[in-house]
Amino acid sequence: MRRLLKEAVGYGLASAIALAVDAGLLFVLVHFFGWWYLAAATVSFTVGLAVTYVLSITLVFASRRVGNRRVEFVTFAVIGIVGLLINNAVIYVAVRHLGLDYMVAKAIAAIFTFAGNFLARRQLLFARPAAT
Repeated sequence: MRRLLKEAVGYGLASAIALAVDAGLLFVLVHFFGWWYLAAATVSFTVGLAVTYVLSITLVFASRRVGNRRVEFVTFAVIGIVGLLINNAVIYVAVRHLGLDYMVAKAIAAIFTFAGNFLARRQLLFARPAAT
């Protein structure tokens, strides 16, 4: 249980850093380059995904279930794509139907994606294998 808590806190910090990169890039792409908010959200989320992966494998998770790093990254990314779909759906609904600012919508979307991504990634990629 202690390990789970330590990993959750570490993943939370890694995710906070990735979110700062994601949200900062989202703001720059929309505000300074005039990108459509959902296209910008997709690009910025992808960059945040890469940041989360690097921090997760170097600083957060001690165990790795998958020996092949390419397979590990692809699995990590697939989980991220599910998160991206949730992210963009929440942003779209919040902006289009609730009239919220895209940055407020991004903050709401981050809450929806964090817990699911952590649990899926930990269980599928970074939990210690069960003893046989």
